[in-house]
Amino acid sequence: MIDTAKINIINTGESIEIPAGTTLSYIADKTKHGLKYPVIAALVNNTLKELSFPLISECDVEFIDRTSGNGLNVYVRSLIFVLCKAVDDLFPGSKLYVLHTISKGYYCELTDYEGNDLLDSQKIFDLKTRMKKVIEDNYPFERHKLRTEDAIRQFLAQGLDDKELILRQRNRIYTSVYRFDGIINYLYGYLAPSTGSLNVFNLVKYYDGMLLQIPSTSEPDKIVEQTPQNKLFEIINEHSKWVKLLDTENVGKLNQHVLDKKAGELIKIAEALHEKKVAYISDRITERKNIRLVLISGPSSSGKTTFSKRLSIQLQVSGLKPLVISLDDYFVDREHTPKDEKGEYDFESLDAIDIKLFNENLLSLFKGEEVEIPKFDFHTGKRLAGPKMKCGPENIILVEGIHALNPGLTPLIETGLKFRIYVSALTQISIDRHNRIPTTDNRLIRRIIRDYNYRSHSALATLKRWPSVRAGEEKNIFPYQEEADIMFNSALLYEFSILKQYAEPIIKEVPENEKEYSEAQRLLKFMSFFLPIVNEDIPNTSIIKEFIGGSSFEY
Repeated sequence: MIDTAKINIINTGESIEIPAGTTLSYIADKTKHGLKYPVIAALVNNTLKELSFPLISECDVEFIDRTSGNGLNVYVRSLIFVLCKAVDDLFPGSKLYVLHTISKGYYCELTDYEGNDLLDSQKIFDLKTRMKKVIEDNYPFERHKLRTEDAIRQFLAQGLDDKELILRQRNRIYTSVYRFDGIINYLYGYLAPSTGSLNVFNLVKYYDGMLLQIPSTSEPDKIVEQTPQNKLFEIINEHSKWVKLLDTENVGKLNQHVLDKKAGELIKIAEALHEKKVAYISDRITERKNIRLVLISGPSSSGKTTFSKRLSIQLQVSGLKPLVISLDDYFVDREHTPKDEKGEYDFESLDAIDIKLFNENLLSLFKGEEVEIPKFDFHTGKRLAGPKMKCGPENIILVEGIHALNPGLTPLIETGLKFRIYVSALTQISIDRHNRIPTTDNRLIRRIIRDYNYRSHSALATLKRWPSVRAGEEKNIFPYQEEADIMFNSALLYEFSILKQYAEPIIKEVPENEKEYSEAQRLLKFMSFFLPIVNEDIPNTSIIKEFIGGSSFEY
């Protein structure tokens, strides 16, 4: 008698009986799933699985395509492997670096063995043509479990030396790798079943490298239109050079610093770089004698508050007396907060701010009048009476909040009186040169810790709210970032090794029966790559202390 398993297909609501051991791929081919695009992976009991996964007992299955966040991640990861194959075919011995997201795509560089740039328009065209051929041939991605030593030997034979360190540091007997048409790779997460479904992409010249352009979940048949982000690229590139100089451009090298007991020195250097940049920004402001208002914006959990306080200290060194105002304190009472299309509170909307009161207070301060600044209580969702403030000729007002660069916030203030700063946590290191770390993961992990410690929110609550936060950023923050006079990268190259100790126990509380369980498991796997660092060497003025606690600043 053949054992069977009951499978509940979430997409259609039907239940079927299958022989135990049947793969997700077989079920996707033989049953209705209601998806418009090729099935790329599935959620099994809210855990992401590749389609080769066998089902042996009753479970819930939700098939996904590239119109979901999980599906698009699988799509992009698979596409990067195709790019690796094209590079290996056309430029053997070269090194491909998938560095960061910019202008709605993935910025990549290609160098020779000595680190010299190889890319020009013709080479990019050739790579694109080769990728199309690989996709047309529809090679299957095959997952294999190898002894870690065997995997390392094969990676070294392909010139993938940056994968050796991290695999050795994980201390596992076996490692899962992907293989197709003669090459192998280790990728952070699952891949599509084959190359054939990866037909929507583009490769274009971008600075010294190229931009891998991809579709979006909302428009899966179209390439996302490129947006100019020259200032953002400049600040990312600046910090990329620093991590190379410090020999910490990937997780393996960072972990090696920990093993070599050099983490303290790394922390000191990273914090000194932050302080030097804050001092530089302060000098830029004081050089312009007419500045009365400094507007500090950035997405959620970018460290705007601590940056504002550190900038305030540097401005005082220059002889000014800053007054710091947080836009969060101008939130309307929770019951008056606007709601999004799902009926949930839209805290990222400009209308969540009492703009009228904020402008009245600002104009009164410019006139030298005393103003009572509100204080928002996140536990009760109510705005309370706060400190009184008065602005004299020696004062400069610092305003921080996600909407600070939005022209709709300060329409009555002359442009010449403003200095605009954009702050974001732009991740500086990669897992390895083919596996980048999303900047959003940096901020999400910070926010999970902060919300748990200071806003009485579980990791589940933060994860549920995150898509709305991200949508709000796309609408209300990112369109204005290039308007900044200067940008500040608040990410610290060591911080994941600190954050993991705080985040892991919180994230582990996310229950399996919630949709967010899949994202929680992804984050836990991601953090498992990092060796922990004790926080003894972190100064009390560090931005990271805003999230883990122990800051000498008051919030």
